[in-house]
Amino acid sequence: MLKQAGSVVNAGDPDEEGQLLVDEILVYAGCKLPVKRVLINDNNTKVVRKALDNLRDNSEFAGLSAAAEARSVGDQLYGFNMTRAYTLAARQAGYQGVLSVGRVQTPILGLVVRRDRAYSAHEKAFYYIVTGRFDIKGVAFPARYQIAEGDPVDEKGRLSNDQHAQAIANEVKGKTVRIVSAETRQKEQQPPLPYNLLKLQTDASRKYGMKPDQVKDITQALREKHRLITYNRSDCEYLSDEQHGDAPGVLSAIAATAPMFANVEGLADPSLKSRAFDSTKVSAHHAIIPTEATADLSALSDAEQKIYLLIARAYIAQFFAKHQYDQTTLVVEAGGHRFAVRSNVTTRLGWLMLYRNDAGNEDLEGDENDVSVDIRPLREGQEGTCTDAESAQQETKPQPLYTMATLLQDLTRVAKYVSDDRLRKVLIEKDKGKEGEHRGIGTPATRDSIIATLFERGYLIEQGKSIVSSPSAREFYDALPDQAKFPDMTALWHEQQKTILAGERDAVSFVLDLMAYVTGEVGRVKQNGLGIKFEIHPCPSCGKALHRFKKKDTDEFFWGCTGYTEGCKYSCDDKDGKPVPKSAVKASDIHKCKVCGKRLCRRPGKKPVGSFFWSCSGYPECKQTYRDVKGKPDFSNKTTAAPASI
Repeated sequence: MLKQAGSVVNAGDPDEEGQLLVDEILVYAGCKLPVKRVLINDNNTKVVRKALDNLRDNSEFAGLSAAAEARSVGDQLYGFNMTRAYTLAARQAGYQGVLSVGRVQTPILGLVVRRDRAYSAHEKAFYYIVTGRFDIKGVAFPARYQIAEGDPVDEKGRLSNDQHAQAIANEVKGKTVRIVSAETRQKEQQPPLPYNLLKLQTDASRKYGMKPDQVKDITQALREKHRLITYNRSDCEYLSDEQHGDAPGVLSAIAATAPMFANVEGLADPSLKSRAFDSTKVSAHHAIIPTEATADLSALSDAEQKIYLLIARAYIAQFFAKHQYDQTTLVVEAGGHRFAVRSNVTTRLGWLMLYRNDAGNEDLEGDENDVSVDIRPLREGQEGTCTDAESAQQETKPQPLYTMATLLQDLTRVAKYVSDDRLRKVLIEKDKGKEGEHRGIGTPATRDSIIATLFERGYLIEQGKSIVSSPSAREFYDALPDQAKFPDMTALWHEQQKTILAGERDAVSFVLDLMAYVTGEVGRVKQNGLGIKFEIHPCPSCGKALHRFKKKDTDEFFWGCTGYTEGCKYSCDDKDGKPVPKSAVKASDIHKCKVCGKRLCRRPGKKPVGSFFWSCSGYPECKQTYRDVKGKPDFSNKTTAAPASI
């Protein structure tokens, strides 16, 4: 086609990777034609026509290409060499697996390891909450004690002395209470933004227990097979202003595809324009939304239905009124002590009607001081009685172990985990002004596969809904330099690639500097080794190490002998990342093989279920077996001929 063309237009995605994908093809093909660049992040016809009318010279974007190439080559150079160096060093210590290192995967593992250790190291302490129950003008409500100067408190400003807390409760009980301040404000809440891939993966994990890679595969099918949603690997939660005009068609398509939304579509107002429609906040792609295509919902798999309905609901919410409510805050005083309470009373449900049954929706979480009582009628200066008061002991809790949902959320805001103060600021700057991602690591297209790799290699383990690191992963973590196990390298690379984008340095110099760093790290590993005590599980049959494998097309694992190619076929089940030995078969002291004289073993048969047979303990030299009759070997009916050597 290039031989037939007079010019070329690079229409790759309007980001660094999109620029490189087309540029490297043109370089490979030896293209000498003039090349223009079109930047399209929205397939709305008006937007595309506008972009086509504003073609720019492709050479203006050479920095984008160079930065993407530097990062791609850098990830490969760093990952391949560091993984090989650590793996070979580990094998010298008897470890049979792969110790993989990556710019993104290793800091993700670091997040989990540090959370696990903080959880285990937590030392239990106690604090105290004083709650008063008040009745003013017939309105009964609870309120929480407000810390005053001189109160004994812990590092988080909570009462730390039980006697002091109980004294406060005793001093206010039965006393007259007066309202010190009462304020009611009319507030409103915007609908949640449409989904990007990460937010969708997070909600799907929280609601349905789906893995990130499952969600990505499902959205790929919804997009390519069913044509029901837009581009699925987006990191953006916003839509262009021009897409607002598509609302009637998209809403009608949702109602036709998902009959449960038919009535809701009639309540939606396509003329409403939510905060989601903002072209200035659209990045290389816009949010994931339904298309104007329709389908028979029952023809979709259960998982596809669930994901489509989540995406559709988030889109419909953009055309509902804002949720409005009155927020009343009271401060009351009794016995010289002050208590506060806050109450939210809905005045217009708005978009919230779509989310009322969404258990655990983070957008609806309230403050610990919130109550459901309507306290709007109360006014400053009114008096009543403190009918009761109590001091309750509370136990400090560690930051909870990661779940898939909370780990995914943390991957978009890892700047707080960067160990170097200067680099932390660099990573914060990386996503400045970018909506939906906040100082993140990895991309929507790669995070799920990276997390899946950490599970497959036995670094991460599921314990119920929690995700924890394995013992070998924690040992490996301790052997790594800080730059590898914290997100510092991503921040450092971003800083260097900014200079490539600006044309102040080229990709080759970046790679050469990285090669020098990797050479030093590999040399350090060669010289010092790892100093890791790996938990080796020997094969009970041959003594070689067992290795953990993932079963094909499932999320389950099993253990197999690393001496498989040498003839050992031993395998066993997995439980919490450890092999579950097969039950040992005891040789009989009474029954002996009629061929070689060794003791026989009674073993369970494969078919039918519950059957048994007897085999020689001298296997594999002697392969003699006998039928089982009422728990005894049947010597009159041999089932296997004796080996020729006997």
